[in-house]
Amino acid sequence: MDFIITIIEQGLIYGILALGVYITYKILDFPDLTTDGSFPLGAAVTAALIAKGVNPYVTLPAAFAAGALAGACTGLIHVKGKVRDLLSGIIMMTALWTINLRIAGSSNVPLFSKETIFKNSFLENLFPEAVKPYATLIVIVILALITKLVLDFYMKSKSGFLLRAVGDNEKLVTSLAKDQGNVKILGLAIANGLIALAGCIFCQEERVFEISMGTGAVVIGLASVIIGTSLFRKLTFIRATAAVILGSVLYKACTAVAMRNFEPQDMKLITAALFLIVLLISMERKKNSVTIMGRKLSTLPTPANTPSITSERTTGLMP
Repeated sequence: MDFIITIIEQGLIYGILALGVYITYKILDFPDLTTDGSFPLGAAVTAALIAKGVNPYVTLPAAFAAGALAGACTGLIHVKGKVRDLLSGIIMMTALWTINLRIAGSSNVPLFSKETIFKNSFLENLFPEAVKPYATLIVIVILALITKLVLDFYMKSKSGFLLRAVGDNEKLVTSLAKDQGNVKILGLAIANGLIALAGCIFCQEERVFEISMGTGAVVIGLASVIIGTSLFRKLTFIRATAAVILGSVLYKACTAVAMRNFEPQDMKLITAALFLIVLLISMERKKNSVTIMGRKLSTLPTPANTPSITSERTTGLMP
């Protein structure tokens, strides 16, 4: 039972990270490697604030703000500096390594004796004894649910529609007298804010900050997005945000089961292999859907009064 609870907890935390990756990867079509720096940035801000005695709940908006600032910097480098998207993320990710060390003050900051959002006097009095073993899971579920609902609400707003339009049709945004560069910067800020928020929650759940805790975060996020959007694409009653979170839980379940049969040092190899399998399955499904769509289009009847392109070319009506 503890094994399943741990999978759900980790999956939901990384599900919040995956929501940020969903914005950059699926909506903006932006390969943002800032993720590997934003995740530990949220943890570094959290560790620094908690170590100074700040209320652990205050670390949530603080981490989001720090991540949003990092994402905005990536956007500014790309939009205003005219640097390619991939290089912009690499530059910011590299800079954040040093920034995170400066904020936290050390590469390893333990929080075992400090109050966190999972262990504090408020929760001790709130939950009865029978529920206390599941207090961490309940808090994570609430945080993931709030994050999902807020993001869904934002995507229905005017700003959210503009954000989606930037990824689909940049000319449409320009025709609406909106600067597509500013919209892209806003999207990167929101995405990295969510990623840093996930880092904040993860740091308090593990009760420690590690400078290398963000390594491979973008891979986990991408795998979660691809798994969720591929498996639950036909289930129309499941929103994309919910599918991404479920994809994260499934990904964590796969890695957890695999780690039970392998050595800890094999973790990165297992992660890479799972990611490759997910990519191959996703590409195969996309290829099949395109083939099916092509067959459907080819079977559509041609109107009697509209000559086909083939007939026009063969009769010399077209040059």
